[in-house]
Amino acid sequence: MEIILVGLSHKTAPVEIREKISFQGDRLREGMLRLKSADEIMECIILSTCNRVEIYATAIRAEIGIARVKEFLHSNQSDMSIEWFEQHFYIHKNDKAVRHLFRVTSSLDSMVIGEPQILGQVKESFDMALLNKTTGVVLNKLFKKALSVAKRVRTETSIGEHAVSISYAAVELARKIFSDLRARTGLLLGAGEMGTLAARYLVNNGIKEIVVSTRNYERALQLAKSYNGRVVPFEEFLNELIKVDVMICSTGAPDYIVRFHDMKEIMHRRKNRPLFIIDISVPRNVDPEINRLGNVFLYDIDDLQSVVENNLRNRQEEARKGEAIIDEEVDVFIRWFKSLDIVPVIVALREKMEDIRKRELEKTLGKLKGLSPEERQVIDALTTSIVKKILHSPLVTLKNSAQSSNGLLYVEAAKKLFDLDTE
Repeated sequence: MEIILVGLSHKTAPVEIREKISFQGDRLREGMLRLKSADEIMECIILSTCNRVEIYATAIRAEIGIARVKEFLHSNQSDMSIEWFEQHFYIHKNDKAVRHLFRVTSSLDSMVIGEPQILGQVKESFDMALLNKTTGVVLNKLFKKALSVAKRVRTETSIGEHAVSISYAAVELARKIFSDLRARTGLLLGAGEMGTLAARYLVNNGIKEIVVSTRNYERALQLAKSYNGRVVPFEEFLNELIKVDVMICSTGAPDYIVRFHDMKEIMHRRKNRPLFIIDISVPRNVDPEINRLGNVFLYDIDDLQSVVENNLRNRQEEARKGEAIIDEEVDVFIRWFKSLDIVPVIVALREKMEDIRKRELEKTLGKLKGLSPEERQVIDALTTSIVKKILHSPLVTLKNSAQSSNGLLYVEAAKKLFDLDTE
């Protein structure tokens, strides 16, 4: 039995190709069941996300199994040639397939290293496979191991820490300045995508209240409702700056809408209480000269980008630690996987030797008349001991070979030498 993987991802195919073969909902369940019924495929799981479509399977012969998976994928998009698929797919077997899954689940292969969503997506696919009984001993063990490896990587490294999006970096800076956001209020000025996302992160991190102000009052009401906040007219937002602790500015204005002299007056009325301003607008909407005022912490998109780049470097350093953990865990799993080939041979060899012993013992005892039950028991124990001693060295060698790269050679040799049937 061999483990195979056929897949494509954001690294090998653009989104217009990935979306053509994605599996969601009922299509995912039906796809797993159909693939499981294919010749040569013993177990299978389909992992389908916005960034990847990967099929993990076990097959008696890897090359035939890979061909079956390709045929399955082609049948879902018959208007595209198999040659077209070949350009975008990667194929891995056994230890390389295991390593790839461990890296994917640990988010080391993600578009954003350390993102947490992939762990849940892998678990959902695994749960779907379990529910529909498309997995067995090998893939069950493999995916459980992958989930535990991902948790170990997150526990033993800092790969999931440090913001790597502009919006979250803004919130991380706010937390550093104010420590606890639960007693703070924020103002969302405008309805730009990144600013809106930053406001959501602030709410998720416990900020007490979000005030929304945009030129489109209906849009402001809609946003405020989603954050359980309130609305102020756009013409009055400067007065709101006297009260709030954080302002996120994300408008489409072509020039500054918060100027130095405005902020100087506001800070005077605030009695110099700290104010954190995030200007994610391009072009900038907050006069950078405001940074000269005491207790005003102004960051624009370039400042946040430098934070993100530094955090990405930190994650890449942590990723190297994660790779070392994966190396270790792949070895552990492959040793177990190789032992699956050894176990049936060991069982078959013991059973065959025991069968021979019993038959020969019966023949011999049939010729020896007048033996007492005790004497028969002694002869039985003697033959049992002889067989155990003869088998000891071959069995130890077979067990040890499970840990070596030549394990399959020993398995095949034992089958031929002792004429074993392990099917």
